[in-house]
Amino acid sequence: MRKAGFPAVVDANTRVLILGSLPGEASLAVSQYYGNPRNAFWRLMEGVLDTPLIPLAYEARLTALLAHGVGLWDVIAEAERPGSLDAAIKDPAANDLLALIDALPNLQAVAFNGGTAAKLGGRLIGERIKTIALPSSSPAHAAMTFAEKAEAWSALKTPLS
Repeated sequence: MRKAGFPAVVDANTRVLILGSLPGEASLAVSQYYGNPRNAFWRLMEGVLDTPLIPLAYEARLTALLAHGVGLWDVIAEAERPGSLDAAIKDPAANDLLALIDALPNLQAVAFNGGTAAKLGGRLIGERIKTIALPSSSPAHAAMTFAEKAEAWSALKTPLS
């Protein structure tokens, strides 16, 4: 089954753009970035921004990210994928990352949430802007503890300061 992602969540003040690969089943079901309650993204971002996000409604979470200069999108616009694992992605069609990067005047860095996003997105972006490879916030990436992921994600604080 072909699955499509969500529109970019950005504004003119976006300083860091976080790119995932493609939303998983749980996120697609609720039409929300990182909609799987087991995904650590919102907890990780609470630590990066030192702001409560989890108690907020989804739209308020997005507003809070934007207020802190954080944007969201995915490397892949659509692809064939049974289930939610990135390893199952087939025939991906990329989002126009370069056009979005060029449209964000205050962008300092692009961060990739996970290896698939980093591999595919890195090829598309090249040396256009500073990139940061982050460990996946997905519950499927169990090789690292939450504390280890949080330490790696703290790299986002520098371009956001």
